[in-house]
Amino acid sequence: MREVGRKQETADRRQDTARRGQDTAGRGQETADRRQDTEPRKAAKAQRFQDLIVWQKAHDVVLKVYTATRGFPAEERFGLVSQMRRAAVSVPANIAEGFKKRGQRDKMNFYNIAQGSLEELRYYLILVADLGYIPKPIELTAAVEEVGKMLYALIRSVKP
Repeated sequence: MREVGRKQETADRRQDTARRGQDTAGRGQETADRRQDTEPRKAAKAQRFQDLIVWQKAHDVVLKVYTATRGFPAEERFGLVSQMRRAAVSVPANIAEGFKKRGQRDKMNFYNIAQGSLEELRYYLILVADLGYIPKPIELTAAVEEVGKMLYALIRSVKP
């Protein structure tokens, strides 16, 4: 007899809980809607390296470097132009390669190489400004700075 009583109490509690859930369902949705408006959304996991915003921005930097170096003197074609382009291309290329690596160490290595190439490009921008090839590479420098911050954040997200 006691067993039947417990089963009935459990069934009654479940029904009460279900009724309360129906009564508050609307309020729960309102809270979720409000939370969605104020909290930042979690980004979907990237499926391809092209999905990474840092890669997209780094690719834009490459295009800007190619455009900017077109007007350099001919004697710089195999010197500074080549070095700048190579450093710029290395950033998104290493991000792409690191993206596919499974091990944390491998990922970090490629992202670290991308950081080094970005710093190399940053120096070249100082040099070309001093040489007068690009009077004020403000836009390009700002783009490099943005990629640097995003790359740093990417590296921090990989670290344990």
